[in-house]
Amino acid sequence: MNRRNFLGTLGLSAAALLLKSSPSVSAARSKPPNFVIIFIDDMGYGDIEPFGSTVNSTPHLNRMAKEGMKLTSFYIGWSACTPSRASLLTGCYAKRVGMDGKVCFPGEARGLNPDEITIADLLKTKGYATGCFGKWHLGDQPEFMPAEHGFDYYYGIPYSNDMWRFHKFNKRYNFPPLPLLRNGEVIGEVDNGDDQAMLCKQFTDEAVAFIRKNKKRPFFVYLPHAFVHLPRFARKEFMDRAENEVQAQIEETDWSTGQILKTLRELKLDKNTLVIFTSDNGGSTGTSMGPLRGAKGGPVYEGHMRELTIAWWPGKIPPGSVCDEIASTIDLLPTLAKLAGAKAPTDRIIDGKDISQLLLAEPGAKSPHKSNF
Repeated sequence: MNRRNFLGTLGLSAAALLLKSSPSVSAARSKPPNFVIIFIDDMGYGDIEPFGSTVNSTPHLNRMAKEGMKLTSFYIGWSACTPSRASLLTGCYAKRVGMDGKVCFPGEARGLNPDEITIADLLKTKGYATGCFGKWHLGDQPEFMPAEHGFDYYYGIPYSNDMWRFHKFNKRYNFPPLPLLRNGEVIGEVDNGDDQAMLCKQFTDEAVAFIRKNKKRPFFVYLPHAFVHLPRFARKEFMDRAENEVQAQIEETDWSTGQILKTLRELKLDKNTLVIFTSDNGGSTGTSMGPLRGAKGGPVYEGHMRELTIAWWPGKIPPGSVCDEIASTIDLLPTLAKLAGAKAPTDRIIDGKDISQLLLAEPGAKSPHKSNF
Protein backbone atom coordinates (compact mmCIF):
# COMPACT_ATOMS: atom_id res chain seq x y z
CA MET A 1 0.00 0.00 0.00
CA ASN A 2 1.46 3.38 -0.94
CA ARG A 3 1.44 6.50 1.22
CA ARG A 4 -1.61 8.08 -0.41
CA ASN A 5 -3.74 4.93 -0.06
CA PHE A 6 -2.58 4.36 3.52
CA LEU A 7 -3.45 7.88 4.61
CA GLY A 8 -6.76 7.82 2.74
CA THR A 9 -7.77 4.61 4.48
CA LEU A 10 -6.87 6.00 7.90
CA GLY A 11 -8.70 9.23 7.18
CA LEU A 12 -11.91 7.43 6.25
CA SER A 13 -11.65 5.18 9.30
CA ALA A 14 -11.14 8.13 11.61
CA ALA A 15 -14.12 9.95 10.11
CA ALA A 16 -16.34 6.87 10.50
CA LEU A 17 -15.38 6.47 14.15
CA LEU A 18 -16.07 10.12 14.82
CA LEU A 19 -19.55 9.91 13.30
CA LYS A 20 -20.39 6.85 15.42
CA SER A 21 -19.13 8.34 18.67
CA SER A 22 -21.42 9.77 21.29
CA PRO A 23 -20.98 13.48 22.17
CA SER A 24 -19.21 12.62 25.42
CA VAL A 25 -16.81 10.23 23.69
CA SER A 26 -16.17 12.73 20.92
CA ALA A 27 -15.38 15.43 23.47
CA ALA A 28 -12.98 13.13 25.29
CA ARG A 29 -11.23 12.30 22.05
CA SER A 30 -11.07 15.92 20.90
CA LYS A 31 -8.11 16.76 23.14
CA PRO A 32 -5.24 14.43 22.36
CA PRO A 33 -1.81 15.66 23.48
CA ASN A 34 0.18 18.20 21.51
CA PHE A 35 3.76 17.40 20.52
CA VAL A 36 6.84 19.59 20.08
CA ILE A 37 10.19 18.19 18.92
CA ILE A 38 13.12 20.59 19.24
CA PHE A 39 15.98 19.20 17.15
CA ILE A 40 19.27 21.07 17.58
CA ASP A 41 21.99 20.77 14.93
CA ASP A 42 25.44 19.53 16.05
CA MET A 43 25.05 20.09 19.81
CA GLY A 44 27.32 17.96 21.99
CA TYR A 45 26.24 15.76 24.90
CA GLY A 46 27.94 18.05 27.43
CA ASP A 47 26.85 21.42 26.02
CA ILE A 48 24.04 22.28 28.45
CA GLU A 49 23.97 22.53 32.22
CA PRO A 50 21.60 19.56 32.84
CA PHE A 51 24.21 17.38 31.10
CA GLY A 52 27.23 18.80 32.90
CA SER A 53 28.22 22.04 31.19
CA THR A 54 29.93 24.57 33.44
CA VAL A 55 30.55 26.97 30.54
CA ASN A 56 27.14 27.61 28.98
CA SER A 57 24.25 29.16 30.88
CA THR A 58 21.01 27.30 30.07
CA PRO A 59 18.37 28.34 32.65
CA HIS A 60 15.38 27.33 30.53
CA LEU A 61 16.75 23.86 29.86
CA ASN A 62 17.63 23.63 33.56
CA ARG A 63 13.99 24.27 34.40
CA MET A 64 12.83 21.88 31.67
CA ALA A 65 14.97 19.11 33.19
CA LYS A 66 13.86 19.97 36.71
CA GLU A 67 10.21 19.75 35.67
CA GLY A 68 10.71 16.77 33.34
CA MET A 69 13.03 13.89 32.52
CA LYS A 70 16.61 13.56 31.36
CA LEU A 71 17.15 10.64 28.98
CA THR A 72 20.81 9.82 29.40
CA SER A 73 21.06 6.92 26.93
CA PHE A 74 19.12 8.38 24.01
CA TYR A 75 20.49 7.78 20.51
CA ILE A 76 19.92 9.21 17.05
CA GLY A 77 19.53 7.17 13.86
CA TRP A 78 22.72 8.27 12.09
CA SER A 79 25.68 10.56 12.74
CA ALA A 80 24.91 13.08 9.97
CA CYS A 81 22.20 15.65 9.27
CA THR A 82 20.11 14.15 6.46
CA PRO A 83 19.94 10.50 7.60
CA SER A 84 19.38 11.53 11.21
CA ARG A 85 16.35 13.61 10.21
CA ALA A 86 15.00 10.82 8.02
CA SER A 87 15.20 8.38 10.93
CA LEU A 88 13.42 10.71 13.33
CA LEU A 89 10.51 11.46 11.01
CA THR A 90 9.95 7.92 9.68
CA GLY A 91 10.78 5.80 12.73
CA CYS A 92 13.16 3.78 10.54
CA TYR A 93 16.87 3.31 10.24
CA ALA A 94 18.10 5.64 7.53
CA LYS A 95 19.31 2.78 5.35
CA ARG A 96 15.82 1.28 5.29
CA VAL A 97 14.39 4.47 3.76
CA GLY A 98 17.29 5.03 1.38
CA MET A 99 18.74 8.01 3.23
CA ASP A 100 21.92 6.57 4.74
CA GLY A 101 25.39 7.91 4.06
CA LYS A 102 25.92 11.40 2.72
CA VAL A 103 23.77 14.46 3.24
CA CYS A 104 21.57 15.99 0.56
CA PHE A 105 23.09 18.82 -1.46
CA PRO A 106 21.25 21.73 -3.12
CA GLY A 107 19.65 20.78 -6.41
CA GLU A 108 20.30 17.08 -5.92
CA ALA A 109 17.77 14.65 -7.41
CA ARG A 110 17.62 12.83 -4.08
CA GLY A 111 15.45 13.17 -1.02
CA LEU A 112 13.10 11.41 1.34
CA ASN A 113 10.76 9.28 -0.76
CA PRO A 114 7.23 10.79 -0.75
CA ASP A 115 5.87 7.28 -0.15
CA GLU A 116 7.44 7.16 3.30
CA ILE A 117 5.07 7.72 6.25
CA THR A 118 6.21 10.44 8.66
CA ILE A 119 5.14 11.48 12.15
CA ALA A 120 3.32 14.41 10.56
CA ASP A 121 1.45 12.10 8.17
CA LEU A 122 0.21 9.93 11.03
CA LEU A 123 -0.83 12.82 13.25
CA LYS A 124 -2.77 14.46 10.42
CA THR A 125 -5.04 11.40 10.35
CA LYS A 126 -6.08 12.37 13.89
CA GLY A 127 -6.80 16.00 13.02
CA TYR A 128 -3.47 17.52 14.07
CA ALA A 129 -2.16 20.80 12.70
CA THR A 130 1.43 20.11 11.62
CA GLY A 131 4.23 22.65 11.24
CA CYS A 132 7.96 22.48 10.50
CA PHE A 133 10.20 25.42 11.39
CA GLY A 134 13.89 25.37 10.52
CA LYS A 135 16.40 23.28 8.61
CA TRP A 136 14.69 20.62 6.49
CA HIS A 137 17.62 18.91 4.69
CA LEU A 138 15.69 15.95 3.28
CA GLY A 139 15.84 17.05 -0.35
CA ASP A 140 15.09 20.48 -1.82
CA GLN A 141 13.13 19.40 -4.91
CA PRO A 142 9.35 19.99 -4.71
CA GLU A 143 8.48 16.31 -4.30
CA PHE A 144 10.71 16.02 -1.22
CA MET A 145 9.69 19.14 0.68
CA PRO A 146 7.68 19.26 3.96
CA ALA A 147 4.30 19.70 2.25
CA GLU A 148 4.79 16.28 0.64
CA HIS A 149 5.56 14.72 4.01
CA GLY A 150 2.52 15.69 6.04
CA PHE A 151 3.30 19.27 7.09
CA ASP A 152 0.58 21.88 6.72
CA TYR A 153 3.01 24.73 7.18
CA TYR A 154 6.74 25.20 6.64
CA TYR A 155 9.07 28.08 7.40
CA GLY A 156 12.81 27.61 7.12
CA ILE A 157 15.82 26.76 5.00
CA PRO A 158 15.85 23.68 2.74
CA TYR A 159 19.36 22.48 3.57
CA SER A 160 22.34 23.25 5.83
CA ASN A 161 23.23 26.84 6.63
CA ASP A 162 26.81 26.23 5.44
CA MET A 163 25.62 25.44 1.93
CA TRP A 164 25.99 29.00 0.75
CA ARG A 165 28.43 31.13 -1.25
CA PHE A 166 30.82 31.63 1.69
CA HIS A 167 31.57 27.92 2.13
CA LYS A 168 35.32 27.34 1.99
CA PHE A 169 34.82 24.80 -0.80
CA ASN A 170 32.25 26.81 -2.74
CA LYS A 171 34.44 26.87 -5.85
CA ARG A 172 33.96 23.11 -5.96
CA TYR A 173 30.25 23.08 -5.10
CA ASN A 174 29.07 26.36 -6.63
CA PHE A 175 26.22 26.61 -4.15
CA PRO A 176 23.14 28.60 -5.19
CA PRO A 177 21.74 31.32 -2.88
CA LEU A 178 20.52 29.94 0.45
CA PRO A 179 16.76 30.65 0.41
CA LEU A 180 14.40 31.34 3.28
CA LEU A 181 11.08 29.67 2.50
CA ARG A 182 7.51 29.98 3.65
CA ASN A 183 5.76 26.91 2.35
CA GLY A 184 6.76 26.74 -1.33
CA GLU A 185 7.61 30.42 -1.69
CA VAL A 186 11.05 32.00 -1.44
CA ILE A 187 10.61 35.02 0.83
CA GLY A 188 14.25 35.96 1.29
CA GLU A 189 17.89 34.88 1.21
CA VAL A 190 20.39 34.09 3.93
CA ASP A 191 23.12 36.20 2.41
CA ASN A 192 25.42 37.23 5.25
CA GLY A 193 26.25 36.77 8.91
CA ASP A 194 23.49 39.08 10.07
CA ASP A 195 20.96 36.92 8.22
CA GLN A 196 22.40 33.78 9.79
CA ALA A 197 22.21 35.35 13.24
CA MET A 198 18.45 35.84 12.90
CA LEU A 199 17.58 32.24 12.03
CA CYS A 200 17.03 30.97 15.58
CA LYS A 201 14.69 33.85 16.43
CA GLN A 202 12.82 33.62 13.13
CA PHE A 203 12.19 29.89 13.49
CA THR A 204 11.17 30.35 17.12
CA ASP A 205 8.79 33.23 16.41
CA GLU A 206 7.12 31.29 13.62
CA ALA A 207 6.72 28.21 15.82
CA VAL A 208 5.21 30.29 18.64
CA ALA A 209 2.78 31.94 16.21
CA PHE A 210 1.76 28.49 14.93
CA ILE A 211 1.09 27.27 18.46
CA ARG A 212 -1.02 30.33 19.23
CA LYS A 213 -2.98 29.96 16.01
CA ASN A 214 -3.71 26.27 16.65
CA LYS A 215 -4.21 26.37 20.42
CA LYS A 216 -7.75 25.00 20.17
CA ARG A 217 -6.79 21.91 18.18
CA PRO A 218 -4.03 19.32 18.60
CA PHE A 219 -0.75 20.32 16.98
CA PHE A 220 2.65 18.91 16.11
CA VAL A 221 5.57 21.33 15.98
CA TYR A 222 8.86 20.09 14.52
CA LEU A 223 11.57 22.67 15.21
CA PRO A 224 14.87 21.57 13.60
CA HIS A 225 17.20 24.48 14.34
CA ALA A 226 20.12 25.51 12.13
CA PHE A 227 22.08 26.37 15.30
CA VAL A 228 24.74 25.25 16.34
CA HIS A 229 25.95 24.10 12.91
CA LEU A 230 28.84 26.00 11.34
CA PRO A 231 29.07 28.83 10.35
CA ARG A 232 28.09 30.31 13.69
CA PHE A 233 26.47 33.69 14.19
CA ALA A 234 24.09 34.81 16.92
CA ARG A 235 22.13 37.94 17.78
CA LYS A 236 24.05 40.78 19.39
CA GLU A 237 22.43 40.39 22.82
CA PHE A 238 23.83 36.85 23.03
CA MET A 239 27.20 37.65 21.47
CA ASP A 240 27.77 40.54 23.87
CA ARG A 241 27.68 38.31 26.93
CA ALA A 242 29.29 35.19 25.45
CA GLU A 243 32.95 34.29 25.18
CA ASN A 244 32.54 32.92 21.65
CA GLU A 245 30.03 32.07 18.94
CA VAL A 246 29.50 28.51 20.23
CA GLN A 247 28.43 29.73 23.65
CA ALA A 248 26.25 32.45 22.12
CA GLN A 249 24.40 29.98 19.90
CA ILE A 250 23.90 27.41 22.65
CA GLU A 251 22.49 30.08 24.96
CA GLU A 252 20.22 31.37 22.20
CA THR A 253 18.82 27.87 21.63
CA ASP A 254 18.16 27.80 25.37
CA TRP A 255 16.28 31.11 24.98
CA SER A 256 14.31 29.60 22.08
CA THR A 257 13.28 26.59 24.16
CA GLY A 258 12.21 28.96 26.92
CA GLN A 259 9.98 30.84 24.48
CA ILE A 260 8.24 27.62 23.46
CA LEU A 261 7.67 26.49 27.06
CA LYS A 262 6.57 29.96 28.15
CA THR A 263 3.98 30.06 25.36
CA LEU A 264 2.62 26.65 26.34
CA ARG A 265 2.29 27.79 29.96
CA GLU A 266 0.61 31.07 29.02
CA LEU A 267 -1.95 29.25 26.85
CA LYS A 268 -2.48 26.63 29.58
CA LEU A 269 -1.40 23.93 27.16
CA ASP A 270 1.60 22.76 29.17
CA LYS A 271 -0.20 19.85 30.85
CA ASN A 272 -1.35 18.55 27.50
CA THR A 273 1.90 18.92 25.56
CA LEU A 274 4.90 16.62 25.30
CA VAL A 275 8.11 18.48 24.42
CA ILE A 276 11.28 16.63 23.40
CA PHE A 277 14.64 18.44 23.20
CA THR A 278 17.57 16.65 21.54
CA SER A 279 20.27 16.97 18.85
CA ASP A 280 20.67 15.45 15.40
CA ASN A 281 24.19 14.10 16.03
CA GLY A 282 27.29 14.73 18.09
CA GLY A 283 28.81 18.16 18.38
CA SER A 284 31.22 19.74 15.92
CA THR A 285 34.23 22.01 16.49
CA GLY A 286 34.08 23.93 19.75
CA THR A 287 31.29 21.94 21.39
CA SER A 288 31.56 19.47 24.25
CA MET A 289 30.73 15.78 24.28
CA GLY A 290 31.17 15.69 28.05
CA PRO A 291 32.26 12.19 29.13
CA LEU A 292 31.70 10.63 25.71
CA ARG A 293 34.32 9.67 23.14
CA GLY A 294 34.11 11.05 19.62
CA ALA A 295 32.29 13.94 17.99
CA LYS A 296 30.86 14.79 14.60
CA GLY A 297 32.97 13.23 11.83
CA GLY A 298 35.49 10.41 11.85
CA PRO A 299 35.03 6.92 13.32
CA VAL A 300 31.67 6.57 15.08
CA TYR A 301 31.75 6.43 18.88
CA GLU A 302 29.24 7.27 21.61
CA GLY A 303 29.83 10.99 21.14
CA HIS A 304 28.45 10.76 17.61
CA MET A 305 25.21 8.96 18.37
CA ARG A 306 24.29 9.41 22.03
CA GLU A 307 22.55 12.74 22.49
CA LEU A 308 21.57 15.04 25.32
CA THR A 309 17.79 14.66 25.60
CA ILE A 310 15.08 16.12 27.82
CA ALA A 311 11.38 15.23 27.82
CA TRP A 312 8.83 17.58 29.41
CA TRP A 313 5.12 17.02 30.04
CA PRO A 314 3.94 18.52 33.34
CA GLY A 315 1.56 16.24 35.21
CA LYS A 316 2.56 13.24 33.09
CA ILE A 317 6.36 13.01 33.30
CA PRO A 318 7.60 12.98 36.90
CA PRO A 319 9.64 16.12 37.66
CA GLY A 320 13.37 15.67 38.08
CA SER A 321 13.31 12.13 36.74
CA VAL A 322 16.16 10.42 34.90
CA CYS A 323 15.91 7.52 32.46
CA ASP A 324 19.07 5.60 31.50
CA GLU A 325 17.26 2.97 29.42
CA ILE A 326 18.23 2.86 25.74
CA ALA A 327 15.87 4.79 23.48
CA SER A 328 16.19 6.56 20.15
CA THR A 329 14.71 9.09 17.77
CA ILE A 330 13.37 6.15 15.74
CA ASP A 331 11.08 5.49 18.72
CA LEU A 332 9.31 8.83 18.43
CA LEU A 333 7.00 7.86 15.56
CA PRO A 334 5.45 4.79 17.25
CA THR A 335 5.39 6.58 20.61
CA LEU A 336 3.62 9.72 19.41
CA ALA A 337 1.25 7.60 17.33
CA LYS A 338 0.34 5.61 20.46
CA LEU A 339 -0.19 8.72 22.56
CA ALA A 340 -2.31 10.36 19.84
CA GLY A 341 -4.40 7.25 19.20
CA ALA A 342 -3.09 7.01 15.64
CA LYS A 343 -2.40 3.75 13.85
CA ALA A 344 1.17 3.18 12.73
CA PRO A 345 1.60 1.65 9.25
CA THR A 346 1.62 -2.13 9.07
CA ASP A 347 2.60 -2.45 5.41
CA ARG A 348 6.28 -1.72 6.14
CA ILE A 349 8.87 -2.31 8.83
CA ILE A 350 9.06 0.39 11.50
CA ASP A 351 12.29 -0.02 13.44
CA GLY A 352 11.29 2.21 16.35
CA LYS A 353 9.43 1.00 19.43
CA ASP A 354 6.86 2.59 21.72
CA ILE A 355 8.74 4.17 24.65
CA SER A 356 5.75 5.85 26.29
CA GLN A 357 6.24 3.70 29.42
CA LEU A 358 9.78 5.03 29.76
CA LEU A 359 8.69 8.64 29.27
CA LEU A 360 5.91 8.33 31.82
CA ALA A 361 8.30 6.57 34.24
CA GLU A 362 5.97 3.65 34.74
CA PRO A 363 7.26 1.23 37.43
CA GLY A 364 9.59 -1.39 36.02
CA ALA A 365 9.62 0.13 32.52
CA LYS A 366 12.52 -1.15 30.44
CA SER A 367 13.87 -0.35 27.00
CA PRO A 368 11.93 -2.16 24.28
CA HIS A 369 15.18 -2.65 22.38
CA LYS A 370 17.12 -5.89 22.64
CA SER A 371 20.79 -5.90 23.60
CA ASN A 372 23.52 -8.44 23.03
CA PHE A 373 25.31 -7.38 26.19
